[in-house]
Amino acid sequence: MLFFAVLCVSFVSMGECQTTPPPPIPCSTYNKCDTCVPHAKCLWCFTTNNCTEYPVSWLLPPASVCQLSQARWGVCWLNFEALIIALAVLGGTILVSIIVCCCCCCCCRKRQSRPDRDEERFARRREEIKQRTEERKVERKARHDEIRRKYGLISDSDHPYSKFENE
Repeated sequence: MLFFAVLCVSFVSMGECQTTPPPPIPCSTYNKCDTCVPHAKCLWCFTTNNCTEYPVSWLLPPASVCQLSQARWGVCWLNFEALIIALAVLGGTILVSIIVCCCCCCCCRKRQSRPDRDEERFARRREEIKQRTEERKVERKARHDEIRRKYGLISDSDHPYSKFENE
């Protein structure tokens, strides 16, 4: 950076270093569409065949400057009307794509979270069924033991009618 400053100071003494940019060329000096439209500030009108300043205060050039179908900006082969329609379609497509992606992501997230809830509910239900099965099993065993005691099939020393053994 210091080198550039020293170099520029040495050229200033010779009159070759320019510190201010050249003044901008007005759009009215361009006489062809190919030379006019590459400049972002210029607008070519085929109705009048002249290059005018693009009205920056308006997004769309007013009809007093040039009709949209006859105005060219950026490239000569695409009129301003078609450019606006193409940009609107492109912007709409991008917007719809973003909305669809967001909706798909939200729906997929809900679908992925549902199995967790469903699995939790099924696990809880299985646990309840298992617990009821165990309770019934204990009740059934108690009834069977009571029946076995009644008929003396279980050796119970406290029972007065215990089965006699042959010795």
